[in-house]
Amino acid sequence: MTAERMPTAILGASGYIGQHFARLLADHPTFAPPALIARERSVGRRLGDVWLLAEPPPEPLAEVPLRGATPGRLARDGVRVVFSALPSGTAGPIERELVRRGISVFSNAADHRMDPSVPLLVPEVNADHLRLLGRPRSRGALVTNPNCSAAGLVVALAPVVGLLQPRAVHVATYQALSGAGYPGVPSLAVTDNVVPFIAEEEEKIARESARMLGGRRAGLIRPAGFPIIAHCARVATREGHLEAVTVETSRRPSLAALASAWRGFDPLAGRELPTAPHPPVELRREPDRPQPVRDRWAGRPVRARGMAVSVGRIRWEPPFLRFFVLSHNAVRGGAGGSVLNAELAVDSGYVPRRGP
Repeated sequence: MTAERMPTAILGASGYIGQHFARLLADHPTFAPPALIARERSVGRRLGDVWLLAEPPPEPLAEVPLRGATPGRLARDGVRVVFSALPSGTAGPIERELVRRGISVFSNAADHRMDPSVPLLVPEVNADHLRLLGRPRSRGALVTNPNCSAAGLVVALAPVVGLLQPRAVHVATYQALSGAGYPGVPSLAVTDNVVPFIAEEEEKIARESARMLGGRRAGLIRPAGFPIIAHCARVATREGHLEAVTVETSRRPSLAALASAWRGFDPLAGRELPTAPHPPVELRREPDRPQPVRDRWAGRPVRARGMAVSVGRIRWEPPFLRFFVLSHNAVRGGAGGSVLNAELAVDSGYVPRRGP
C-alpha cells in the first residue's frame, strides 16, 4: 500500500463477484489492496483457500485472511471506498450505513439501482448521470452498476441509438451459469438443457436499460422513450452472456455507417481510467461470432480484459436491425463495471482522492 492510493474494502470477498473484485484491485494504481470482508463462516480463512475462479488468485492477496467488519469498524479503519459484492436484499441497509459514515460505495447489488438519487452507471453510456450525486461531497457516494445482461446491451446500443431512432428493442439472452453466483444452477437442472426462466431478469433488463439510455432533466432521469422487451434463458456456459438483439427502427442507416459508429465509439478516450477498454465495442466479421468461449475476455489494454463488448452477425431485415452481443457477465457486468465506475467518480471529482 502507498500513501497515494485510497484505502478500500471488498464486501463479500469470498464469493464469485467478490473474487473478481480482488483480482482487479490487487495492484490497482488508484485503490490500495483491499481489506477482504466476508461472512462469519469464512472469517480467518485465506483468500487462496476459498478461491473459486479459473484464474489464479492474485499473489498480493492470496495469503490475506478474510475478516468480518461492521460499517463503523470500516470507518474507524479509514476505509474510503467499498466495493460491494453482497447479495441483493442484504446489501441495501449496509450500503446506506456505509454512505452515512462517509464511505463511498460502488455496488453490484440491485437494491439501490432504481433509487432516483443513485446513479445507475455504465461510464461509456451515461457518465453524466454521476451528477445525481451533486457537489461537493460532504458524505459518501453510492453508485450502482446494472444487471449483467443490461450492461452489455447498453454498451452495444449507445453508439447507434441516434442513427436508428428505435421504436422498440427486443433481446433474447443466453446467460452463463456464473450469472447465478456460486454454486449456481444445479448440474442436473442445466446439463443437456436450457432453462428459459431467470427470476426478475427480464424486468431488470427492461427498466435498467431504459434508465441508462435515458436523459437527465431537472435533476431526474427520464427513461428512454422506446420499450425494451427481453426473453432470458440460462445455458450451460461458465462465463459470458450472449444476447440476440432485434431493433425495430425508424431509420435505416447503412451497415457501413453503423460499423463506423461502433468503431468510433470511445467516449472515455484520453481519460486516466485503467479499467476502461479502448475501444469498448469490438466488431466481429466472422459469421459464427461472437462466442462466449472465444470472446468473453475481449478488451485492451491488459487491465481491461473482459470489459469490451463484442458485436457480430449484423444484418438488416427492414424495419429490423439484428445483431448479437457478447459480454463477460462477471467483469463488464459485475466487478469490472463497479471498478470502472469508481475510477470515473474519482477522476471526475465526485469522490475526492483524500479524506477530510
